[in-house]
Parts: sequence; C-alpha cells; structure tokens
Amino acid sequence: MRNSWWGILLLAAVVGLVYVLNAVLMPFIAGVILAYLADPLANQFQRWGMNRPVAVSSVFCVLLVVLVVSLLILIPLVIQQTKQLGEAVPGIFAWGENTLAPKVFEWTGYDLRAELVNVRETLVENWRDAGGYVAQALGQIGRSGMAFVSWITYVALIPVVTFYLLLDWNRLITNIGNLIPRQWADDVGRLVRRCDEVLASFLRGQLLVMLCLGIIYAGGLTLLGLDFGLLIGVVSGLVSIVPFLGFILGLCIALIVALFQFGTWWGLLGVVAVFAIGQVAESVVLQPKLLGDKIGLHPVAVIFAVLAGGNLFGLTGVLLALPAAAIIMVLLREAKDRYKSSDLYNAEHEHDHPNEEVPAIGDNRESS
Repeated sequence: MRNSWWGILLLAAVVGLVYVLNAVLMPFIAGVILAYLADPLANQFQRWGMNRPVAVSSVFCVLLVVLVVSLLILIPLVIQQTKQLGEAVPGIFAWGENTLAPKVFEWTGYDLRAELVNVRETLVENWRDAGGYVAQALGQIGRSGMAFVSWITYVALIPVVTFYLLLDWNRLITNIGNLIPRQWADDVGRLVRRCDEVLASFLRGQLLVMLCLGIIYAGGLTLLGLDFGLLIGVVSGLVSIVPFLGFILGLCIALIVALFQFGTWWGLLGVVAVFAIGQVAESVVLQPKLLGDKIGLHPVAVIFAVLAGGNLFGLTGVLLALPAAAIIMVLLREAKDRYKSSDLYNAEHEHDHPNEEVPAIGDNRESS
C-alpha cells in the first residue's frame, strides 16, 4: 500500500513540475522525442562500425540534408501552390454556381447554388478572422522583443538538446533503469517495453506511413497534371495520421479540382487511380512492413490526447500528449489483465459454476 502512495506522489510531482515549468520545457521535451525517434538510426550506424559520437553526427548530417532539401524545394512549392489555391478559390466557386449547380439541379433536383453561397460566405468570414488573429499575434510579437528572442532561443535549443541526449541515450536509459527499486524492476521493465512497442509503432511507423503516402499522392497528382497536386498530396499524407481520413479528404478535394480543371471523366478516373494506388500500397506494403502486428494508438485516442494536452499545457502538452496516451493505454491494459486474472473476476465462475460457460454481457441466447 505504501508503494502505491509513493507512485501516486511521484506522478503528482511530475504533473506539478510540468505545470509550473510549462514555459521552458518545450525544447527539452521536443529534444527527448527527437532523440527517441533518431536513436534506432544512430544504433544502425554504430552497427556499421562507427563510434557513438560519429554515429550521432551522421544522424544530424542526414537530418540536415533532409531539412535543406525541404527548405529549398518542397516548402517553396507548397507555399506557391497555397497562394495559387487562394487566388483560384473565387473562380472555383463561380464555376460551381454557374456550371456545376445547374447540372446537379437538372440531374437530381437539388439546389446546390444556395449551399455554395453559404460555404463561400463562411470561408470569407473565417478567412478575415484568421487574418485578424495573425495580425494581432504578429503585432504582439513585434511589441514584445523579449518574447520573440525567447521563442527563437527555444527553437535553437531543440537541436542542441537532441544532440546531447542522443549522444548519451543508452547510458541515460541504463542509469534510469538502475534507479528503479529492485522489487519493481521486472514489472517496470515489462511495462516500459510495452510502452516502447506502442510508441515505436505509432511515432516511427505511422510517421513513415504518412511520409510514403504523401509522396505517392503528391507525385501521382503532379504527374497527372492536376493543379495544386503537391499541396493536396502533402495535406493528405499529414492527415493520414487518422486512418482513411487523409484518403477521404484528399480524394474529395482532388476530385473537385479535377472536375473544375479537366471537366472530363478521364481526369476524375486518374485522381481515383492515384488514391487507389496509395490505399493498395498502404494495405499491402506500408502497414505490414512498417507497422507489422504492433498495437498502435487508436485514432480517437490520438485526437483526444492532442486536444487535451494542448488545452492543459499548451505546446508542451501537445508534445507530451502521445507519449502520455501510450503509457496510459499500456497501464490500462495491464490493469485489465490483472483484473481478469484476479479472484474478484473469476470467483463465481471458478467456485460456484466451474463447468458453466460465462455469456458475454448483452448476449441474448433465448429464442423468441
């Protein structure tokens, strides 16, 4: 019982420290997450004969190349297509009201024009509000030079913290493991391995799946000649963190753009083919190879964790949301397993009705 109280006090102390130090924890938590994600690559470099400092430096060289390529090629193209999309939106709505809506009314009797007008007015209103918020935020940053300097400092600290954590990652894990009371070592080690399996499955595996899907969608739509294909593909890949959401959202947007741009069934079939290839690749190759049979986080748990973490602790809470959700999920499963093996769960079945099958709750076996 006293051990349980020690665990509760430790958890309360950690939550209290996160709340009190919320403003300065962001670069350190981001560094921990990045070091955790990059540690397998550093270990692979070590297996190829490099020592730890050289392996970590090689990891940073790889990340630097990826960052530079993104800054020089991908990000400018995405920004350019975003601007072009903003300029094309009025024309798309005008085409929908003058060309598409009459055809839809002729085919189905449904008046689409009124709905398009409402959507356009809503977008314009929200766009104005968003512009006001951005201007207000930029004004506050400009008026507070110290806040701007602090933000730049926090961002600059992330690679520094990541480097030193990654350099000593294995030793840090060993030292933390040695601090665990010996009577808890086996249980804690087992739970940590289960948490690592969940996090590795979701963070590493799902991020790679999102990256591959983004490449497939963006490359296919660009080769198809679709306007804003790169932007639609990147957004679809990012939103794929929730299964099927990226596919549905990207397909709907791409079909609308293809209908506006090409105006033929062949253009629509090309878009469907690109997203079908992405789904087949995800089901046949990406999911089995990158995720396997590991148990990841449920999409609803991901959404709730991110929203709750951001509401409670801001950006720090968003960074902590997924690791905390994985740990809570593993602990809940451990509690369920212990409950199902306890006397409380099995008492009636074992002692009073040893040979009787226990029906599931809500199972109606009576014939009407």
